[in-house]
Amino acid sequence: MLDLTYEAPAPKVIAGAKHDWELVIGLEVHAQVASNAKLFSGASTQFGAEPNSNVAFVDAGMPGMLPVINEGCVALAVKTGLGLKAQINLTSAFDRKNYFYPDLPQGYQISQLYHPIVGEGEVLVDMAPGIARLVRIERIHLEQDAGKSIHDMDPHMSFVDLNRTGVALMEIVSRPDIRGPEEAAAYVGKLRQILRYLGTCDGNMQNGNLRADVNVSVCRPGDYERYQETQDFSHLGTRCEIKNMNSMRFIQQAIEFEARRQIAILEDGGTVVQETRLYDPDKGETRSMRSKEEAHDYRYFPCPDLLPLEIEQAWVDDIAASLPELPDEKRARFVTAFGLSEYDASVLTAEVESAAYFEAVAEGRDGKMAANWVINELFGRLKKDGDRAITESPVSPAQLGGIIGLIEKGDISGKIAKDLFEMVYTEGGDPAQIVEDRGMKQVTDTGAIEAAVDKVIAENPAQVEKAKANPKLAGWFVGQVMKATGGKANPKAVNDLVAAKLGL
Repeated sequence: MLDLTYEAPAPKVIAGAKHDWELVIGLEVHAQVASNAKLFSGASTQFGAEPNSNVAFVDAGMPGMLPVINEGCVALAVKTGLGLKAQINLTSAFDRKNYFYPDLPQGYQISQLYHPIVGEGEVLVDMAPGIARLVRIERIHLEQDAGKSIHDMDPHMSFVDLNRTGVALMEIVSRPDIRGPEEAAAYVGKLRQILRYLGTCDGNMQNGNLRADVNVSVCRPGDYERYQETQDFSHLGTRCEIKNMNSMRFIQQAIEFEARRQIAILEDGGTVVQETRLYDPDKGETRSMRSKEEAHDYRYFPCPDLLPLEIEQAWVDDIAASLPELPDEKRARFVTAFGLSEYDASVLTAEVESAAYFEAVAEGRDGKMAANWVINELFGRLKKDGDRAITESPVSPAQLGGIIGLIEKGDISGKIAKDLFEMVYTEGGDPAQIVEDRGMKQVTDTGAIEAAVDKVIAENPAQVEKAKANPKLAGWFVGQVMKATGGKANPKAVNDLVAAKLGL
């Protein structure tokens, strides 16, 4: 296990003109379920398809069309709940959330309000090495997504694409436990990481597969503690919701602006109006979208087309037994099994693909050396090459492992290994064969190395006297020998012989 210290949320204090204020933040994260079919139809969820090509009759709201629940989506929602240590409700139900919008052809959204499939859970948010904060999950419910209105294709008309209509979403609702912009972004990042490890959502924020509604309010110091004692939300101030945030950086910027906007209103004697707002990243500000609706405004009622959803505990247990190793567990294992620092383990486990790549490289080899090569050489080279993903790496785990194996056997030096890595990255091939074909093998014959050392010493008597007076200058001889041998001499043998010959 990792040696973690759990800290109470440290509130972000913002100094107003008259008072100090604290931030209170809750998030509703909408995660698209990693399913090839929609929640209530067999229509495809493929991203980037021709507009309105992935639409079944039920998605289009055609009369008489009835929804049929996708069992795979239910299983992935349960898996997500288990991954977040949440309560799984064996009985849940779907409701109709009624509102009109052009990209919602049914005139209502099928969602879960009163009886969600997943109850209370938790997320441990990593704030610094060894420091984590607990954010409570209130609920996770399944719902169908709406379509997309497009306003920039024609100056006089808007267009509607219904491809996303009916796509399965998990809405993950947190408690108002988050106390600052950085913590909010870290929470979304950790949630995304867990979902990707579970395989229940691909976490692609650019495509809108993971987006967050951010609820922000401000209160005076001490009010949050009073809320915790009484569970009276009035202590937290009036909240405003910032919709559809799909960037960690923009989440932080939007919270900062919105908090200062609310403080300015309150200190000027005004009242913050509960509303839904949008963030404009170009202007760095939020703007009003609509007044915030409450549950009763949507006229929720049980969906008459769907029976209550009843699942068996044995089915839940089977899903629990299939859970993969999650990020915190994997990070702890990397620290103990491979002797890594917590920082290196965190870097390697940040993405599930990076963790798998490292494990393949490190199998049967020195874990610390493997970590250094993956983090410093491979990640650095991928970043230099246009920030390529590790799944696009030209160097396979077997190839990188082969390079490390050659170092461990003493066939090549660290310097030669870096040259070899670049060759494999740009040209491909088997590292051992490249070393053999290009004569890159390290010289370990002490006789040959000693001859090179003797020659350099004999040709530089003045430098010898300087080195005897100042032993730090012995490195000059090592460099000359390595140069003379084309970098192939064993560095340790060169250092030892130089020191012995100079009497250091």
